[in-house]
Amino acid sequence: RFSLLLLNLEEYYFEQHTANHIISKGCRDERKFRGSLKICSKSIIFEPDDNIQPIIKIPLRDCISIKAPEDNEANNPFTRDTSGGILVLCNQVFLIKERNIIASYKTVRGRTEHLFQLDVSGKLGDVVQTLHQLYRASCLDKMGDQAAMITAILQSRLARTSFDKNRFQSISETLHMECKAEMVTPLVTNPGHVCVTDANLYFQPLNGYPKPVVQITLQNVRRIYKRRHGLMPLGLEVFCTEDDLCSDIYLKFYSCQDRDELYFLIATYIENHITEHTAESYMLQWQRGHLSNYQYLLHLNNLADRSCNDLSQYPVFPWIIADYSSSVLDLTKPETFRDLSKPVGALNKERLDRLLTRYQEMPEPKFMYGSHYSSPGYVLFYLVRVAPEYMLCLQNGKFDHADRMFNSLAETWKNCLDGATDFKELIPEFYENDSSFLVNSLKLDLGERQGGKMVEDVELPPWASGPDDFLQKSQEALESQYVSEHLHEWIDIIFGYKQKGSEAVAAHNVFHPLTYEGGVDLNSIMDPNEKVALLTQILEFGQTPKQLFTIPHPRRIMPKLKSLSRTSSHSVSLAESTVSPNEESFEDLTEESITLAWNNISKLKLDEQYKIHKEAITGIAVTCNGSSVFTTSQDSTLKMFSRESKTIQRSVSFSNMALSSCLILPGDTTVISSSWDNHIYFYSIAFGRQQDVLMGHDDAVSKICWRDERLYSASWDSTVKVWRCVPGETSSNKKHHFELLAELEHDVSVNTIDLNAANTLLASGTREGTISVWDVTTATVLHQLPCHSGTVFDAAFSPDSRHLLSAGEDCSFKVTDVQTGMLISSVTTEEPQRCFRWDGNTILSGSQSGELLIWDLLGRKVIERIKGHTGAVMSMWMNEQCNSVITGGEDKQIMFWKLQY
Repeated sequence: RFSLLLLNLEEYYFEQHTANHIISKGCRDERKFRGSLKICSKSIIFEPDDNIQPIIKIPLRDCISIKAPEDNEANNPFTRDTSGGILVLCNQVFLIKERNIIASYKTVRGRTEHLFQLDVSGKLGDVVQTLHQLYRASCLDKMGDQAAMITAILQSRLARTSFDKNRFQSISETLHMECKAEMVTPLVTNPGHVCVTDANLYFQPLNGYPKPVVQITLQNVRRIYKRRHGLMPLGLEVFCTEDDLCSDIYLKFYSCQDRDELYFLIATYIENHITEHTAESYMLQWQRGHLSNYQYLLHLNNLADRSCNDLSQYPVFPWIIADYSSSVLDLTKPETFRDLSKPVGALNKERLDRLLTRYQEMPEPKFMYGSHYSSPGYVLFYLVRVAPEYMLCLQNGKFDHADRMFNSLAETWKNCLDGATDFKELIPEFYENDSSFLVNSLKLDLGERQGGKMVEDVELPPWASGPDDFLQKSQEALESQYVSEHLHEWIDIIFGYKQKGSEAVAAHNVFHPLTYEGGVDLNSIMDPNEKVALLTQILEFGQTPKQLFTIPHPRRIMPKLKSLSRTSSHSVSLAESTVSPNEESFEDLTEESITLAWNNISKLKLDEQYKIHKEAITGIAVTCNGSSVFTTSQDSTLKMFSRESKTIQRSVSFSNMALSSCLILPGDTTVISSSWDNHIYFYSIAFGRQQDVLMGHDDAVSKICWRDERLYSASWDSTVKVWRCVPGETSSNKKHHFELLAELEHDVSVNTIDLNAANTLLASGTREGTISVWDVTTATVLHQLPCHSGTVFDAAFSPDSRHLLSAGEDCSFKVTDVQTGMLISSVTTEEPQRCFRWDGNTILSGSQSGELLIWDLLGRKVIERIKGHTGAVMSMWMNEQCNSVITGGEDKQIMFWKLQY
């Protein structure tokens, strides 16, 4: 029946002794109860063995005297046996869990006397001495002085003890580190010793409660996070699961160095951990539909220091549904949903206007909202039916007034819209599968409301047939198309760029300065009383999550013809579209065959190979029917290879300088090649001769693209040029007419370019590693990012144009969100990848050593290695169906690859 929640906030449980509690000693109505005496930093607690009897809690500050009866008293035949006894005289006692029922504490005021007789009388002197020390601390006027004295007593006890090595799982374990720490659970911290070996993490509580040692096998650890606890960087949370909300242990250290050393030891053990779990890597998985909205919010909360073990930083989830009155919930209507672009406080314009008027008149530091959207009180407001003892702990043994309880969804939502000081969001439990927090299954007496109605189960909206149905529909709403399209707006407010600064002011999202990370430096406050008061205020008021993003968060990519649904395990499934097979368009069939090809891309097999050049092959282009393959090389030649006769049919040299790339114009009549001699050459296939030359640059032309009668050329002269080309009439020998439409200036040589599917955006990669995204229609740069350290070898938009992938000399792939310019993923490669093709999820790349590699981008790992060239893969071509690939290498060969399903 005893739990640490019976203690006050910031109180410690030190030790326990088996004892008898004797009431009315020596009188006719003397009663004796056997049980356990608990010595705590601010109270004495006696837990009787008999469950019918209440637990007795005596606050030390309410004690008049604590003493062991004098020897002469002990020898007095009238006082009978008091050996091993502690006599406590007090003004106030709390009776808890009488008849083992969870209810508000019963207060007994007035002078009472309690005799506790210890089983081991030899410990009496030490126990009385400890109680006297703690009693003196409780009598100090100022909270800071009390806290300092109790901390000194605690540290002294910790220093006199150490971890019991007999608790190791195996005698062969090697000790790596031991230090003092506290195990954190909601509202409670429990001091003890932490120990890390080569196999396990151990925590041994000083008081042996709730068990002598907590052990976690390092092999089972999946995630580990540094935490801010009480505004200090002292916390560490360890998870043995990938997706669970609750961790396996949360520890708070007494020094940042201890915390960081332990983090390093565990993180080193679970290799790769640190690079795996970033907001960006989760964002990419969410954008591409591999994480549900629920899972993504859970991960963001985790990364922003939100933990189920810290009620002042509990995970925060949004109100999604705005309709609590209809009999049917219609998720196809936008008005069913809350506006996710605004904080709760800004949803009601009239209330917001009143708050803004006050804000304008307020002296600095200004804030719009006098309460937060997440605080310990709000969390327990929702969870009181399943966590009543937490509420009693937070509110000094009392439940809240019945009319202020979580009585009805509709009432709570209305109050969040209209209430002068109510701006709370929701908690994850609203989108999970356990509905017990909505039901008073413990039959708690939570009081009587004004109309005479008792507080029972939460009143649900008409559209929910019961608690489970309510949660099911809430889950469906969270994973609905509307929310998927707008969730990034809420993320901007809670975790993103609208959390602080001028953007927060514009978004009406300004809370009290103390709620923000870095809002106050506790170390700079010398007065211990001021420090304790401030910390208490901050922890009770609530804290704003750590800021994860400083630029707008990208939108989610919604699949065409498909809708996202949520299964009970919170994984995303793609519901099949309702289009019948005979209605499917040619595009859909092409898309299906492309998906099939990429799903089987690891089955790529070498079909044939030919050595056709004298130097490295730099470009590949293929005619529509696939019969002729054109290649360019550093040997300065353009060659035409016939697939049917397997012979070279043409070999053309335009100058003695290397050629860098080639492409075939629509209609298969003209091949264009770019050269290191600063020129671009047009070659007529039909007439077998050079048809035209464009002297377009002041240095080598590195790459060319052709779209919609426009030529795009990148050059080492630090420009990308856009040309309109009016083709010449070859029969009458008229030349092409070139008109320069735009010149995109860079600081250094441009090595590669790519255009998106709509031909509106151009990406360029430079010799120094910069990636730029340009708006082609206005010739303006949208984003300029220092992605790589060293040359960008290749860059390409995803098929949906939402992401840009680049490969660099620095042995890495980088993924950039095109809309926001945010770098959202980085994958380290063993060696540089020279060229690639990708579908948004999977990459086929050609490496420096000649291998073809297939990468799972979301898993950030190689899933297949295919032996290829002897020397770097310099160029790659893939057909539209993605089932045929041609590569050109430094080894002067072209290789033909086919998918073999």
